[in-house]
Amino acid sequence: MKPLLPALALMAAALLPASAHAWWDDAWTQRTRITLNTSAAGVETKEAAQDVAVPLRLHSGNFDFLGAKPDGSDLRVVAADDKTPLPFWVERWDATNELAVVWVKLPQVLPGSDQNVVHVYAGNAQAPAQAAEARAVLPGAALAVVHFSGNAGPAADASGAWASTGSVSREPNGFIGASARLSGQPVVWPAGSIKAASGAPYSLSFWLRPDAAPTDATLLAQGALRIGTEGGKLTARVGNAVLQAGELAASSWTQVALTLGNGRATLYVNGAQAAQADVPASPAIEGELRMGEGYTGLIDELQIASTVRSADAVRLAHAAQAGEAKLIAAAMQTPDDAQEGSGDHGYMGILVSNLTVDAWVVIGICGLMLLVAIWVMASKAMLVARADADNRRFLAHFREARDVLGVDGRYAHSSLQRLYLAGLRELKKRDVGQPGAPALSGASIDAVKAAVDADLVRETHTLNAKMVLLTIAISGGPFLGLLGTVVGVMITFAAIAAAGDVNVNAIAPGIAAALLATVAGLGVAIPSLFGYNYLAARIKNISSDMQIFVDEFVTRVAETHGAR
Repeated sequence: MKPLLPALALMAAALLPASAHAWWDDAWTQRTRITLNTSAAGVETKEAAQDVAVPLRLHSGNFDFLGAKPDGSDLRVVAADDKTPLPFWVERWDATNELAVVWVKLPQVLPGSDQNVVHVYAGNAQAPAQAAEARAVLPGAALAVVHFSGNAGPAADASGAWASTGSVSREPNGFIGASARLSGQPVVWPAGSIKAASGAPYSLSFWLRPDAAPTDATLLAQGALRIGTEGGKLTARVGNAVLQAGELAASSWTQVALTLGNGRATLYVNGAQAAQADVPASPAIEGELRMGEGYTGLIDELQIASTVRSADAVRLAHAAQAGEAKLIAAAMQTPDDAQEGSGDHGYMGILVSNLTVDAWVVIGICGLMLLVAIWVMASKAMLVARADADNRRFLAHFREARDVLGVDGRYAHSSLQRLYLAGLRELKKRDVGQPGAPALSGASIDAVKAAVDADLVRETHTLNAKMVLLTIAISGGPFLGLLGTVVGVMITFAAIAAAGDVNVNAIAPGIAAALLATVAGLGVAIPSLFGYNYLAARIKNISSDMQIFVDEFVTRVAETHGAR
């Protein structure tokens, strides 16, 4: 039995990916599959992270807001096995601008793996509202988490047990949802349970975006701990230890993190270690906490924990909260996608799912133009092919005939035969070929030629009829497609402006989908251009043959029936 265990384990491992393609509940019609890639191709980590709170940004590129309930109450978050519901909290839901931020608590994030998968389900109009609180997604060992969400008011901890003494103004389109807007006056939280005893492990992190590079400001201070800028440089002081990093960039979001424990203090900037100092006996961190004194700009996502976060954990938190594309990949799915065993949409599926209404209108018009162009090209190709074939046969018969009046009509599609019959009618009006009929004068021959020339013009018009539709497709298709692309790009950037954060996952699908309109316009113009040039050359040859035939016919009439 024991030798079979490894084989059974391998079989089970092979079957695990297939389970991710199941569907949690058929009542939900859509899901967004989100992958956290901690392998070398993403944001590589070497150790597993436990109880990780991750913000998931939903937008028109990865989520169908029109298919979800207007208030987002049908959202459900399920683990990779498509069986285990995960705790989540919606910090932002904007169905109008199609933007949302959903915090999810993951029990574990595996290192070096691209199989850290979360499914966000929606699309069930009958789904009851599910209570979701910020405290449900507090990360492991958290002492305090302040999201600065909601409208102006005190800045409260996600647990609801710790709030600032005064009101804090908010910037609705901040970093992760709303952010705090500071103008030099600090945010103050009174002394309480948010503290660390001497020598106890301690970690904190927050995001900031200064309006201008601060020279001297207190970003965060509590007891023996102070993080701020001194002489323009980011500086952290823990008791007598000083850690100094570089300058903070203006108008740019920066994450600052500090860990304290094991006799060391480590300062991180944007997930990377910036400074480290030995702290053999770390002082107690207690008392009121002050944030942003002398600082002007935005601050978001303050997290304090009673643990020493590893470098991997800090890097993972930075990438997840920043929505870094290398770490987080999202794709919208339907039940059909799951049945096909596809982990995500194909490229064309992603593009089509992100098309806006204006792009659909442009592509629809281009599709109609292409159908009209194909119909014109097909009908004209058959017309000129039959006319050219019958013209050659009729011309051979005409040139073999000894009498210009003795050519019988047997070629229904020949334009030359129709010109011949037009000339024959004019000759019969003048009794040409009848006994005792007078010879044609020069004026009569000119009249016959004028009548045949008139029919030549009408035949040319028939050959060129509807060709203008091809010229419209050639010139109008690309411009119509360009219009759809420009409008689509405008909508995409308007959504990014509303979100207040430039995220490649939000920009790329919208712009790529908008470019489909230009592709549609070119798809109309290119075949129309080839078809038009081919048909124009064939029609020109037939027109030349008709002109030559008219001259040849009139010359033979003048020779055989003209006055001498």
